[in-house]
Amino acid sequence: MEKPDKDPTIDDYIALYRAMDEDNILLVDVRTIEEYEAGHIPDGINFPLDKVEGDAIKVLPDKLRKIYLYCRSGNRSGKAADILSALGYQNVTNIGGIINYTGRKVSKKILIIGGAAGGATAAARLRRLNEFAEIIIIEKSGYVSYANCGLPYYIGGKIKDKKSLTLQTPESFKRRFNVEVRVNQEVLSIDRAQKKLTVKRLAEEKGSGETAFTPETYTETYDNLIIATGAYPNIPAIPGIDLAGIFSLRNMEDTFAMDEYIAQRKPLTALIAGAGATGLELAENLTLKGIKVTVLQGAGQILTYFDKDMAAVLHSHLKEKGVDIKLNTRLAAFEECGGEGQGSRLCAITQEGETYPCDMAVMALGVTPQSDLALAAGLEVGVKGAIVTDEHMRTSDEAIYAVGDVVQIKEFVTKQYANIALAGPANKQARVAADNIFAIPSSYKGSQSTSIIKVFDLTAATTGLNFTQAKAASYDCDYAVITSSSHASYYPGAESMTVKAVFERESGKILGAQIIGKEGVDKRIDIIATAIRASMSAYDLTELDLAYAPPYSSAKDPVNMIGYVMENILTGKVSQIHWEDLPDSAEGGVILDVRTPGEYEKGHIEGAINIPLDNLREVLDIKKELIPEGKTLYVHCQSGMRSYIACRILSQRGFDCVNIAGGYGFYAYSKHSR
Repeated sequence: MEKPDKDPTIDDYIALYRAMDEDNILLVDVRTIEEYEAGHIPDGINFPLDKVEGDAIKVLPDKLRKIYLYCRSGNRSGKAADILSALGYQNVTNIGGIINYTGRKVSKKILIIGGAAGGATAAARLRRLNEFAEIIIIEKSGYVSYANCGLPYYIGGKIKDKKSLTLQTPESFKRRFNVEVRVNQEVLSIDRAQKKLTVKRLAEEKGSGETAFTPETYTETYDNLIIATGAYPNIPAIPGIDLAGIFSLRNMEDTFAMDEYIAQRKPLTALIAGAGATGLELAENLTLKGIKVTVLQGAGQILTYFDKDMAAVLHSHLKEKGVDIKLNTRLAAFEECGGEGQGSRLCAITQEGETYPCDMAVMALGVTPQSDLALAAGLEVGVKGAIVTDEHMRTSDEAIYAVGDVVQIKEFVTKQYANIALAGPANKQARVAADNIFAIPSSYKGSQSTSIIKVFDLTAATTGLNFTQAKAASYDCDYAVITSSSHASYYPGAESMTVKAVFERESGKILGAQIIGKEGVDKRIDIIATAIRASMSAYDLTELDLAYAPPYSSAKDPVNMIGYVMENILTGKVSQIHWEDLPDSAEGGVILDVRTPGEYEKGHIEGAINIPLDNLREVLDIKKELIPEGKTLYVHCQSGMRSYIACRILSQRGFDCVNIAGGYGFYAYSKHSR
């Protein structure tokens, strides 16, 4: 018998099935009922794999009949074939996976409201999963798949080509993914009962696939809907907020309007309301354009997702770069006022009665989930009005999914619900939603809010809970602080970084971390973020086998080092206290500064005794009277390492010794940022 040129494909088997009488061949889909209902080859039956062994005789009574088995990829149908063969079925064939069947047509129509990170990612994933579904993105702005995290850098001129901000256009999305994109169109309402949207065209520009006959307002039906509407910028309802020269920065149109204003008006001064990530990124980029920036922050610190002591490091750096930051200061109104520069100047008036003249202003006061459509449609909402979803990103309506800044999700560490407006989680959620629309088991387990920001010469990153958040969540916790080098100190270019890690006292489990430095911050925060995701403890960090060569790290990486410090605290090798607790605790004790005399003279705690670490043993042996006996010694150096060594020396000689976490460096930053 002549061997065929190639093995038969699922198309070949289905062609044979079509050519023969159904009585001769039975087509069996062994996927789950949800997958089967999402799309299957016409005719045949659904017989899920988990039921094959127990129900085979009942469902397939004729063991001599020819049976064609298929699933999604061919793996489950292969297992089913083995089970049936073992049960005595004579003519069983695994014909493979439906994903390889070119004749497959799944009649699903999926609409996506919003075409930024979540919406565009969902559309691309949906198309990769199914070539035949009808997928339409409806986007209110004039752009799709744009990099809104890069917008401040376009304002500053770091990103020069506006086209580079858009990863896809409606036309390229159509060519690459066969997805229809309708920009400048607003969804007015969701009719859940009829499964349809009411849509209004906002401009004449037409998205890919539209015709000139599209009316101004029309309806569009769906089988599944994904809401990816993102979030609104928070704009205070205060007098003068609509004056020219006041901006927000949330989309491409906002960016180009601000850029054009700067080019035409050439402002000398700018006021930014809000000291979150967007506010500080804009502060840097406007400063680099030669504009004097003042930042008003309602809270008592910048970047409130960092602990105050870590935020103080960035606050000090911003001051060095000429950015004026006013804490505990809230906007009350804007007025037009005359002054320098070209055109009218604005005057920002605060609730505290102060006036700040400026040539332009930016509202960077955070965001609120844009869930109006969902709320009007009766979908369940939760924290901050965000849409409630399950782990599959399904809303309270089983046909509707939601992803991105508009949804409520679980915070990974506490398992409490939160609204986390970050691009990384939005993209992951979009993939999960797309999978579940086509019955692929997939779940989103939550976000630990891992983020990173560039602030002039420094990089700051965080993951999990900060100490303030951990205490508020009722964890019995502590934190460790180190200052370490980005790579081997003897190799040129090493930069210091400050690492603060929060841990549970009893278990040593890592709850969160914050890192600030000039180099190597990103990879260290990513390692700790991975450790948190894996529920690792401080002890585990000490054992991580990380890459080392002098240009890249130290033999004891900063991640290992923070692990060692936490382990020392957990195992009682050292007691520690934090600066904020020192005034009450140090009464009756002695503050011992073990830095060099030169460091001491540059700045020290009032009343501190200075005994350099390298002289400590000599003092203990010869001049012991310099160290008061019977009193608790609160020991510090610049960063905490030398004071730890001093505490080990002192405690083994009978002294009651407590290490001050973070050292004088932490104290100085906190003091000078107030």
